[in-house]
Amino acid sequence: MVIHRKIEHEFSELLKDYPVVCLIGPRQVGKTFFIKTFREKLKRQSLYLDLELPTGLARLSDPQFYLEQHSDQIIIIDEVQHRPDLFPLLRAMIDKDRRAGRFILLGSASRVIIQDTSESLAGHIAFMELKPFSLTELPNISSWQQLWLQGGFPLSFLARNQESSMTWRVNFVRSYIERDLPLLGLQVSPVQLERMWRMLSHLHGQMLNISMVAESLGISSHTAKGYIDFMENAFLIRRLYPFSANLRKRLVKTPKIFISDSGILNYFHQINSLDELLSHPSAGHSWEGFVIQQIGANISKEIELFYFRTHNRAEIDLVLMKGMKPVSAIEIKLSNSPKLTRGNTLAFEDIKARSNYIITPSSDDYLMNQNTRVCSLVDFLGKYIPSHP
Repeated sequence: MVIHRKIEHEFSELLKDYPVVCLIGPRQVGKTFFIKTFREKLKRQSLYLDLELPTGLARLSDPQFYLEQHSDQIIIIDEVQHRPDLFPLLRAMIDKDRRAGRFILLGSASRVIIQDTSESLAGHIAFMELKPFSLTELPNISSWQQLWLQGGFPLSFLARNQESSMTWRVNFVRSYIERDLPLLGLQVSPVQLERMWRMLSHLHGQMLNISMVAESLGISSHTAKGYIDFMENAFLIRRLYPFSANLRKRLVKTPKIFISDSGILNYFHQINSLDELLSHPSAGHSWEGFVIQQIGANISKEIELFYFRTHNRAEIDLVLMKGMKPVSAIEIKLSNSPKLTRGNTLAFEDIKARSNYIITPSSDDYLMNQNTRVCSLVDFLGKYIPSHP
């Protein structure tokens, strides 16, 4: 099965405007497959270099000479983080010829890519992130149960069965711990890194207490924060920050922590079936993270995601903000017969968003009251998610 990625149109548009377009995302998310498929549709000749292969590195032994020999082609450089010294050279070449669509860079997220490209290619480069599969990319949008269980990494989701999918995730985590994160610059023992990742999986959907994490691992809070920052830069985790509009309320200010992919979360929780997932003590938090992951993958770039909680227990799982205005307030329930708590009602009143929603796995689509709509995740993504103006 070939799943067409929704970023293709936007990626094409960026190539019309910028000399360099950089596609970033976690390893194994399908960047190389995407670009090889996309390459077949290009109207110009292209040259592909993979810097994880000795042949690719050998071609760039004299990078200026080699790249200038192919200046009439679109030059695609995969795993570009292995050669950060290329960025100043690309800037010099672009200064001489600022045609759009000269270079396509691919790389796993890292400080090297973010810092070096920002400093050397500022104004000349556009970034685009390739995320794991989202529901709206699947041929059958009713596959949400499989996607929630196996996650959106292509080789996990497309595995021939659940056992093969879990085997892939076991090897993925092991490879990240033992090889990939160290290559990206995270210098920490594999044992400690696995303990960190596993601990964060058990905090999924909860407030992040860095001091507690640090104490449990026997490291300083400063070191723990550095590890967490690095893992977030590598798209392995995400922090959801609190909504902090100018309300006269005592707001909780601690971010929530989420494992970015539901399949990786299920690996750490040793969940092998939908029945095990639904009966797991953390099922509610898992569903919350999955819904946030899907909304985040489909929302327009102008909209930011937050949660809301006050010290008097008014709380809502997700607030979609455009500028300083709340567009939607969303409560996420693992029930097809959801009920609002008093805290949810207070939060809706405090936030005053244009639209309020309760998102469920597969309930009917109906108005609970004049201001609040109940709908399934599939219906929300298909009919109600805020779009571009």
